[in-house]
Amino acid sequence: MRFRLDAEDQAYIDRLGLEKIESHALDFIQKRLAPAIPINDGKQTPFKGHPVFKAQHATATCCRGCLEKWHGVRKGGPISYEQANEIVRLIMGWMRRELKQL
Repeated sequence: MRFRLDAEDQAYIDRLGLEKIESHALDFIQKRLAPAIPINDGKQTPFKGHPVFKAQHATATCCRGCLEKWHGVRKGGPISYEQANEIVRLIMGWMRRELKQL
């Protein structure tokens, strides 16, 4: 499956601004992925509803399993603030590249 931002995502991002979207991304990571054993791991990131969700799937930062497999972030331990910020950098980098293509 290939993930892409669409016109609706772009309108949402334009309305809120990338800085606010980035703060949403950090909040999602801290609440949904950072705990050592996240609630509903593997199912905590929807496929739609927020541009960050699409970006998480596109960058394999959607669950602890993908983080471990693709980014070497081991399951079973909490994600540090520094790791969370690195994950957000991946998400925002993908999002900026997508926005340039729209």
